[in-house]
Amino acid sequence: MTPHIPQTDSGVRGWPMLLLRLEGLGVLALCAVLYHRTGLSWWWFAGLFLAPDLSFLAYVFGRRAGTLAYNATHTELGPLGLAGVGLTVLPAVLPFALIWGAHVGFDRLVGYGLKYGSSFNHTHLGPVGRAAKAGRVS
Repeated sequence: MTPHIPQTDSGVRGWPMLLLRLEGLGVLALCAVLYHRTGLSWWWFAGLFLAPDLSFLAYVFGRRAGTLAYNATHTELGPLGLAGVGLTVLPAVLPFALIWGAHVGFDRLVGYGLKYGSSFNHTHLGPVGRAAKAGRVS
């Protein structure tokens, strides 16, 4: 059972938001630099960079499924776990972990956060999309 979390339109503002965006930039930059060191083609990077956004397709099964799929692919836990596998057992997966981590870092840099089940536009960083423009969460 999911605990009740009060939902507000405010999200994160000011210095905390700036720090979270800088953190996203740092993750993106580090992953890109480490990816460069793998020597693999940047075409792979470009081609797979948006792959985590395929999780949006789960919204066809409802808001709960979409929220779970999106959040599962947009936290650093997945890329960190895959990087751990790449560093210890299967080095071939490390570039994919770096691309995935770069994607999550980019999302944080531009202000996209993890989704709440209440609305597609309500994230832990505040409203996005039309909700942000309207100053509300729909």
